[in-house]
Amino acid sequence: MQKARIRLSGTDFEKIEMVCDRIKEIAERTGVNLAGPIPLPTKKLVVPTRKSPDGEGTATWDRWQMRVHKRLIDIDADERALRQLMRIQVPKDIGIEIVLES
Repeated sequence: MQKARIRLSGTDFEKIEMVCDRIKEIAERTGVNLAGPIPLPTKKLVVPTRKSPDGEGTATWDRWQMRVHKRLIDIDADERALRQLMRIQVPKDIGIEIVLES
């Protein structure tokens, strides 16, 4: 049977968990096998910027940081389950990728 590999990524941890919970509910309702959600390493994007825009004064820096959280879910590719997966309302700042594998 085919499997669907679902990759979720986004900056808001709670929204990713909310989407994962919805996918778990669909798997329970349809009775398909579910593996995950597997937390993947969080990517930290750090941007240091000078506080002083003109270069005068002491060299003080602000460090801005954005964290990208990722989850991986494997689910059996049942037609009924996939149709329900396509109907999930995913927030705009969450990226979702579904790949079918043999």
